[in-house]
Amino acid sequence: MAVRHQLIRRPPHSVWAVLADPTQYGRWVVGPCESTPLDTAWPAPGARLRYTVRLGPWSAEGTTTVRHQEPVRELELEAAFKAFGTARIFLRLRPWGKETLVVCDEQPLRGLGGSLHNPLSDAVLQLRHRGMLPRLARLVEQQPQEVLRA
Repeated sequence: MAVRHQLIRRPPHSVWAVLADPTQYGRWVVGPCESTPLDTAWPAPGARLRYTVRLGPWSAEGTTTVRHQEPVRELELEAAFKAFGTARIFLRLRPWGKETLVVCDEQPLRGLGGSLHNPLSDAVLQLRHRGMLPRLARLVEQQPQEVLRA
């Protein structure tokens, strides 16, 4: 299990505003370079988005599905990427004074990632989270606070 946290210098509703915008997914998640909503209901349970991963001339698409959400508190996603299988990504937002403590818990579920899950793959996920959570923090913190209240 790969669990990591990040303190973001904005209140939970500001963090949620970014998480609830499917077009922002590719800006804070490490790996995807772009994202496109497949459903208009994001982040309602069952809503999906398509993302693209590029490495040099190679690119591939995956999908992410919302499995659970409690607005401004929790977002649970299932990311599917071809042969690698699926992973559960659980984000919990906790008020921390006027700021937000974001706790990310990611677990491989199915496919190659699920069957080969071990402490080494958890270490790789930890490295991914070391990039992902600060990216989320920068994205939230650079937004004007008035925009994030909407």
